[in-house]
Amino acid sequence: MDLPKIIVEKELAEKGVKIVLGVDEVGRGPLAGPVVAAAAWVNPLFLEKDFEKRNLVRDSKKLSEKQRAEICEYILKSDDFVIGIGEVSHRTVDKINILNASLLAMKIAVEDVMEKFDQTNHFSKQTENLKSCLLVDGNREIPKMKMKQRLFSKGDARIFSIAAASICAKVYRDELMQEYHKKQPRFGFDTHKGYGTKKHMDALQKVGLCQIHRKSFGPVKDLLTEALKP
Repeated sequence: MDLPKIIVEKELAEKGVKIVLGVDEVGRGPLAGPVVAAAAWVNPLFLEKDFEKRNLVRDSKKLSEKQRAEICEYILKSDDFVIGIGEVSHRTVDKINILNASLLAMKIAVEDVMEKFDQTNHFSKQTENLKSCLLVDGNREIPKMKMKQRLFSKGDARIFSIAAASICAKVYRDELMQEYHKKQPRFGFDTHKGYGTKKHMDALQKVGLCQIHRKSFGPVKDLLTEALKP
């Protein structure tokens, strides 16, 4: 299995870029729940030394739920990582569309990391005085960001810090959907996490929608339209 590379992070560090953040989002496709993004900073020294732990980090889609949870726990407890989370609700998804909501979640995640930097001693200078760069999964820059950005198609499979972000975002969102399942067990959010599986679609037809469904998404929108027919 090919593992995410650390080439880009190393090149930027060698050029004096102190803050390199990998950014990724999860939850664009589901019919319910929020879209979540994570931004991940990795200590360049960790990238050089800890090969065993480094090789655990890969595209979140290639890991089991248990593996993601274990790796995420390691990342969050390690001083060699700083993780920021951005969460945008289903209501906002309906208001501004899923693309804009995903980019907003990324922006919030980056801001969260920067706030955490200011509360720690990772850097001797204020972060606003340091060179920075965002490594963003996808083909759209995050709007209204002063930092330089580089875009990577399938970045979660190619770039180490993006892969770390993808794992943390996925685990965070899955845990949210587990909590929603406790409130709405009839939909099976604990298994499909809001995606349009047969189980989910069958529940929508039998039960209708609940408060976290995205009303602008096709199957949910069609159900609402059908309900309004005389």
